[in-house]
Amino acid sequence: MTLSVAIRRPLDAFSLDIVFDAPADGLTVLFGPSGAGKSATLAAIAGLAPTSSARVDLNGVSLDALPAERRRIGFVHQQAHLFPHMSVERNLRYGWMRATETRPIAWDAVIGVLGIGHLLHRAPRDLSGGERQRVALGRALLSQPRLLLLDEPVSALDAARRDEVLGFIAALKERFGLPILYVTHSAEEARRLGDWLVRIEQGRVVAQGPTAELLPARELAGEVIAPGRIRVDGRDLDMPGIDAPAGSIVRISW
Repeated sequence: MTLSVAIRRPLDAFSLDIVFDAPADGLTVLFGPSGAGKSATLAAIAGLAPTSSARVDLNGVSLDALPAERRRIGFVHQQAHLFPHMSVERNLRYGWMRATETRPIAWDAVIGVLGIGHLLHRAPRDLSGGERQRVALGRALLSQPRLLLLDEPVSALDAARRDEVLGFIAALKERFGLPILYVTHSAEEARRLGDWLVRIEQGRVVAQGPTAELLPARELAGEVIAPGRIRVDGRDLDMPGIDAPAGSIVRISW
């Protein structure tokens, strides 16, 4: 199963010319610096922006031949964009009612994986940033997409909420087996979530392949200074999983 993309689109700073093929059974990261054309690529794939030419083929289905509303693409942005006048449940049901065919992604499964059952009767204004993003993910999933696009969905969150939402994204990737395109400039996020990586610079794909090969983990030597505590590059770090005598040299990667 393959996702094949070829997009040409003029932008202000440069012309977008993106070509890549990715496995359709995992999470593909579009990785690169801010302004490289990653978000513009997602918009073109979703049919939300004009292009000079576009080819988006998912498992033999030519999505580019369809108008945006018929592509069955779920899209989650940096901001959740929930309907403020609707409860969480009504926001979710909006996605649920958009599905015009069968519903292989079950309501209860989405609520369970994202842990949002206790939020159903709340208003969006009463949610934390992480909760709002989880609801936005749920609404996108319940629309029964054939492809899910996530455009830096945790960039506006603090560190704790970011880690929380990344955990939920990893869980839904495993649970639903849905092809996902994930935009980020964070190597940490790419390593944590990505099965395949497409590196984009100045509107061009400069590399693509398994994430572990294109973004290998950094390795540093550290000295154990106390049980569960090491010193790396002059900094003391708590590493409760390390059980070694003081003075031992250990190698860690992240």
